[in-house]
Amino acid sequence: MSSMDIGIDLGTANTIITIGGKGIVVNEPSVVAYDKKKKQVLAVGAEAYRMLGRTPEYIVAVKPLADGVISDNVMAESMISEFIRKVSGSMLLKPRIIICVPSSVTDVERRAVVEAALSAGARKVYIIQEPIAALLGAGVDISKPDGNMVVDIGGGTADVAVVSFNGIVNSKSVKVAGNKFDDAIIKYISGKYKILIGEKTAETVKKSIANVFNPTGEIKMEVKGRHLIKGLPVTQEISDLDVAMAVSDLVVEIIDSVKSVLEITPPELVGDIHHNGIVLTGGGSLLGGLDKCISRETGVPCYVADNALECVARGVSEAFKLSEELLDGFEKISLYRYK
Repeated sequence: MSSMDIGIDLGTANTIITIGGKGIVVNEPSVVAYDKKKKQVLAVGAEAYRMLGRTPEYIVAVKPLADGVISDNVMAESMISEFIRKVSGSMLLKPRIIICVPSSVTDVERRAVVEAALSAGARKVYIIQEPIAALLGAGVDISKPDGNMVVDIGGGTADVAVVSFNGIVNSKSVKVAGNKFDDAIIKYISGKYKILIGEKTAETVKKSIANVFNPTGEIKMEVKGRHLIKGLPVTQEISDLDVAMAVSDLVVEIIDSVKSVLEITPPELVGDIHHNGIVLTGGGSLLGGLDKCISRETGVPCYVADNALECVARGVSEAFKLSEELLDGFEKISLYRYK
């Protein structure tokens, strides 16, 4: 990966950018703060994230990605442009950029990603599918005819895929991931305790006390929110059992996706997967006890990759070295985007 190559893990929750020779240079929330009066972007990334839920009516904090793909082209282009400007300000030539997308991305969604990168100043744009990048970033050798299974759970989607000989054999993408976990926690606490909490609070709860494998109800923490009936600020103690109940349906959906991909995978590769284990990557994979749940329900060893949050970004960086070897997971958009 040369100094003119930029890798982008364009995530629903976070955008991680790598640059040749420097590694990860940006790891910030995928948020844009926009002033509707002045019609201009005020901030992107961490600075914009701090504004969520704290701005006057004419300033909105926008998340331009939903379910793993661009939902607001203008805001996404502004965000990508600003991030690229941050990391390539001293570059004399326009960089090559590789962007990661879910395995189930449509042609329309793919075009939106490519156009955003080109508008942001890319010389060439490449697309790599998340399962390929995730396994590369986890240090798995995917070049051999040996079955490897990855479950990459980001902020908007969970990608389940079987990879062998540099290509995706079978895959499934479901819109169940970190943001849906947060929404489910908000909904559950609202229904049970009649308290409305914010997105940041829900995320803190998820990271702090979630245990979906064997919750006991003994691990607790206090949350602050607004009482839905009284309309006043209140504090409520919740437990790991509350969190497990809140996200149980979503966990089942992820496990069902893993099972469905295994069911259509050739027996030889299933044997490889049983030997190699299932790799979990992405921020959503850090949900407490999720790896043990998947292993219990499938009978296949399952483990969370080292530095799971950055696996995809690191894989994107590695992909430039393997652009000639990678098959359907790596596409040179600049050659055919207008065909």
